[in-house]
Amino acid sequence: MKNKWYLPVRIKRFSALVRSKRFSANQWGISWLLLAILTAILCIVISPVSATGIGQNEPKIATIETKIADSSPEAWVKQGRTFYEAGQYADAVELLEKAAQAYQRQGDTIKQATVLSNLSLAYHQLSLWSEANDAISQSLTLLQTEPNRDVSTHHLNVLAQSLTIQGRLQLNQGQPEPALATWEEATALYNQLGDKTGKLKSQINQAQAMQALGFHRRALALLQQVRQTLDNQPDSLTKAVGLRSLGEVLQFVNDLPQARQVLDESLQIARQLESPPDISAALFSLANTTRQQQQVEAALEFYEQAITEAPSPLIQLQAKLNQLSLLIETGNHQQAQTLIPQIQNQLNTLPLSDQAITSRINFAESLIKLETRHGTSLHSDIAQILTMAIQQAETLRDKRLHAYALGTLGHLYEQTNQLQQAQDLTQKALIQTQAIEAWDSLYPWQWQLGRLLKQQGDIQGAIAAYQGAVDTLQSLRSDLVAVNSNVQYSFRKQVEPIYRQLVELLLPEDDTQTSPEQLEQARHVIELLQIAELDNFFQADCITAQPVNIDTIDQEAAVLYPIILSDRLEIIVHLPNHPLRRYTTFVSQTELKSTLEEFRQALPQRTSLRFLPLARKIYDWIIKPVAADLAQSEVKTLVFVLNGTLRNIPMAALHDGDQFLLQNYAIALTPGLELLESTPLTEQKLEVLTAGLSESRLDFSALPNVKIELQQIQSFMPGKLLLNQEFTKSTLENTMGNVSFPVVHLATHGQFSSEAEGTFIITWDDKLNVNELSSLLKTTDLRRTNPIELLVLSACETAKGDDQAALGLAGVAVRAGARSTIATLWLVDDATTADLMVKFYQVLTEDKVSKAEALRRAQLLILQDPKYRKHPYFWTPFVLVGNWI
Repeated sequence: MKNKWYLPVRIKRFSALVRSKRFSANQWGISWLLLAILTAILCIVISPVSATGIGQNEPKIATIETKIADSSPEAWVKQGRTFYEAGQYADAVELLEKAAQAYQRQGDTIKQATVLSNLSLAYHQLSLWSEANDAISQSLTLLQTEPNRDVSTHHLNVLAQSLTIQGRLQLNQGQPEPALATWEEATALYNQLGDKTGKLKSQINQAQAMQALGFHRRALALLQQVRQTLDNQPDSLTKAVGLRSLGEVLQFVNDLPQARQVLDESLQIARQLESPPDISAALFSLANTTRQQQQVEAALEFYEQAITEAPSPLIQLQAKLNQLSLLIETGNHQQAQTLIPQIQNQLNTLPLSDQAITSRINFAESLIKLETRHGTSLHSDIAQILTMAIQQAETLRDKRLHAYALGTLGHLYEQTNQLQQAQDLTQKALIQTQAIEAWDSLYPWQWQLGRLLKQQGDIQGAIAAYQGAVDTLQSLRSDLVAVNSNVQYSFRKQVEPIYRQLVELLLPEDDTQTSPEQLEQARHVIELLQIAELDNFFQADCITAQPVNIDTIDQEAAVLYPIILSDRLEIIVHLPNHPLRRYTTFVSQTELKSTLEEFRQALPQRTSLRFLPLARKIYDWIIKPVAADLAQSEVKTLVFVLNGTLRNIPMAALHDGDQFLLQNYAIALTPGLELLESTPLTEQKLEVLTAGLSESRLDFSALPNVKIELQQIQSFMPGKLLLNQEFTKSTLENTMGNVSFPVVHLATHGQFSSEAEGTFIITWDDKLNVNELSSLLKTTDLRRTNPIELLVLSACETAKGDDQAALGLAGVAVRAGARSTIATLWLVDDATTADLMVKFYQVLTEDKVSKAEALRRAQLLILQDPKYRKHPYFWTPFVLVGNWI
């Protein structure tokens, strides 16, 4: 085997970090899916002629000789490998070409195919893509056999390894789907050969392709299988790479604690095996993870360590780029300025490659952000960087990167108010992106074009561009949701504004220009935003919605869509058997949000009336414009489709100067009419599963009145009671699995947050987040035959300081498959909660009214009870979300 060329894994793995993820807000909206394809790539090159795996002894780099005494092809291969290891790729190519020709003359197709596959790697390092593709294609052609021909194990091994290299080339050229298919074929061959190490490496490669395609959950499942195998093996570089890949996928799906743990394991193994590339790779991923955890100092330290440990200038550059973006995000502009010349110098030394282009564009995006935030004049420098990126992308014929660079340069011109140049570049980026069908990269350019057209007064053109962006986002729903938490939070800055800005265009200040079609379109856009927010909340495309006509659900209900725009509050209202109507209140977004926050803080102060003037002011903004029409229509229920900070306040507490809104109307909230069903609860046989904790558990205080609450509910409705020790995860699962309950009442501590991990309830033995809860309830499908009609979460509250925490409240209802949910916006003492809940069930069962009306009557009984002093603290936090009938 001495004449064979063993390519050390470490050489190719250098590009893993070069292509690693950046999670900066300035680039997310434009490039996160693009970078998912071009970045985070583990290069696991398997020796083309040996089963030697990662972690076994690798040949040491020999001293490079300028003269080669031995002129045999074996010697050329050996020396070519030495040149390759030393980064002298052009010299390696020269020798490997000679060796391939020699083996061709000898008629040794296996050795020729082996050398050609390695030659393709050397071409790849020189960014000679056409030559690299030709070489690997020739290798595979030589290895192809007739169907019935017997081939040796050695032949199959070489074929599997050539396929591995072809998959790497495909992925590095932005072709993840062919790469996945190629690696699946390689995996099957390794399985046939009984090569467990080769199979593991190939599965890790498959996971990388799945991530590039946006199939993060599939990648996670595959890597978890890989880990089970690796756990039973001794430490090796294969294990370090597999764990790192798993950690990065966990990072993408926002399981950050688990990602941190797995990446720490990978780092420990890499240090034990003294592998600098793998050490720096793990450090880099740890930096990204701690960055997502908002641990800025730790992230900066990990980036610094990655730079120090990295054996490749390319890895160092990538870490510095991430450092720069983080410093800019956190306002450390002085430190950022010191990095800029270092990065600039390293960029200038990079050879032509897709890594170099991506790095230039990322650098330019950070500089644009720095220029915007700090007022630094960097326009000419940024333009020069992007122009170079455009030229390099043209040279490489990489149309995706070319479009990306064009659009980014257009964004730069937009920032400097050079609108026509910006529009020309943006349209070119759009056309090219459409031509290559890169739909994941399309919507940012549509949005950018819409902004530019709006600034130039072309409103209809802007509406068309914005609508195109929304349509693209809807088609990408399954891709957009399977991303890391930084992308999740960037949703508010990079996705949500597209919907809101489109509504603003559809509802101009002069309402005489608003057609009925525009009102319908605006309402539809808001409905789509609600669904997108819930998808984003769960990081899963879990909402299967169908349009519902409100008049078929309840002809005594009005639906109100208050929409917060930059300079005003728009209210679209649907009254029974009437077309949509529009009402406008001119109040700045800043004033509205500050008033809402002050109101939210004042309501729980049970001894203060500070809430009252605020309740009146908000009533005047939202309800007063439509009050006369509501009275004339004789509606009994107001259904609010709320978004943004409006979700965090109880509409029932709004006050007209004489009465609370609740005293005139039953009130419900819904994420949108497209998420409703119309089966009334009163038409069903009511059975209830009641479960709760009266004792202190998991550092949460005791709720002594829970026992009374649950026992009294059981006296009104038949069902099952799980109290304290009986209320465990397993008991709840078994109970729900055996009997279908239309009503589930959980009286326990819990919290709603704007992220799924922060939305949970407490059982006797565990803390269950919303996804775990939905799994236990086994009702994740809104269209199932016997869904939960009502889920009551008593004693829960919204997270303090989280301006979108009530999104979690809506999320619980949707994710659990419940038609509706009753919960509280803040924690009320358990005696009040028990009193109100008992009254609610009593009214519901005895008076046969809707859920919204039953809740209203129960709240009014509390409001009228002297011991509660008529203060909204006691009754107003209870809200009904979902179907109200």
